[in-house]
Formats: sequence, C-alpha cells, structure tokens
Amino acid sequence: MIAAQLVPSPVGPLALLAREGVLVAAGFTAEPKEMFARLTPALQAEGLEIVDDLGAAAEAARAYLAGDLDALDAVPVSQPGSPTRRRLHAALREVKAGTTVSYAELAERAGLPRSAARAAGSACAQNLIAPFVPCHRVLPSGGGYGGYYYGVPVKEWLLAHERGGIVNPA
Repeated sequence: MIAAQLVPSPVGPLALLAREGVLVAAGFTAEPKEMFARLTPALQAEGLEIVDDLGAAAEAARAYLAGDLDALDAVPVSQPGSPTRRRLHAALREVKAGTTVSYAELAERAGLPRSAARAAGSACAQNLIAPFVPCHRVLPSGGGYGGYYYGVPVKEWLLAHERGGIVNPA
C-alpha cells in the first residue's frame, strides 16, 4: 500500500507518498492522487491510503520548511528510470541547499559530458520526488529560473527559503 500525507507549506500543501518508509513521490499539490497517477503501474496496483503521519518523511518536510535545510537529505527515496536518469537524480541530491547548478553542471556531476544538459533537463522534468530530489536547484545557464513542474513561483520560493531570504509566497 502507498501511504500519503499532506504537509502544509507557505506555497501550498506538499503531498508525500511512501511505500514501506521510502518516499516514492512528493510534490506541491493538495491532491495526493495527482502524484499517485504519476507512479508506475506496479506501484499504483498497491493502492493509495491517506494517513495522518508518515513519520520520518513528514518530520523532515516540516523541519525543512522550518529552516533545517539539510533535513530532506536523509530521507530514503526511490523512483524509476534508466541508469543515467538515476545517476542524474543522485547528483541532484548532492546539490546543497542555498546553491544552484546549471543543467550542464548537473550532467557533469552525474559523470556525463556537459553536452548532456538536455538529459539533465529531462531528469528534472520527470522527477517525482520534489523537493527531496531538489530539481528546483537547477537553473538554465542563460539566466532566469527556467520551468518547474509546480510553477516558477514555487521554485522561486524554495530558492529564496534556502538562501535565507524573504520568503513571502507569490
């Protein structure tokens, strides 16, 4: 069974979905079923149950939102993907809060050539476990924020929160 919990945040509810203590999806939505629909058919076959407390993942999310910017790092995560995508997701988890990288830099950190920036962008776009796999910390080399599955205002808020700036939601 996939267990889900909503954690309040300044930019809206953060849905957390876990299986046996491992986070399989997370994202800024009030509807866990939206995250559940993005899971593999095998995980969807297990069903979805809304719970009051997911334990460590929810505690980490609350701690992160309260200012412990490293709290998400210790939460185990699992998501599907090719070996390359998994390396990119692992490299994302190494990008420290308060810092950003370009897509080309992310590719390099995953052991790929800088020219694999598109693969890095694809890994970010397909990331199911935001902000635990912090794709919001990747910015286009040409400037700006680029896109974000949950909207650029959420990405801007996360980056400002991590930099200790004023974090009024847009």
